[in-house]
Amino acid sequence: MVDVKDDMTNNVDSEGYSAASTADPKNVQELTQYSLLQTIQDKFQNMSDQILTRIDEMGTRIDDLEKNIGDLMTQAGVEGPDK
Repeated sequence: MVDVKDDMTNNVDSEGYSAASTADPKNVQELTQYSLLQTIQDKFQNMSDQILTRIDEMGTRIDDLEKNIGDLMTQAGVEGPDK
């Protein structure tokens, strides 16, 4: 018959912690690196989206400015540039 006490001590390491409850340091490190990489990637994507939105807004503002300049030139009776 198996001694229960011997069976329990086989699952405990030299520091008194159960081997089943500790995580593999390599897996924890990989998980931490993945988490950090995911956070950086999310921030980069957010910043990229903001930049593209601002570029689109600037394009719209430039188009409006060109139209307003054309309207002012028409009101002043000045010929527009030949395209």
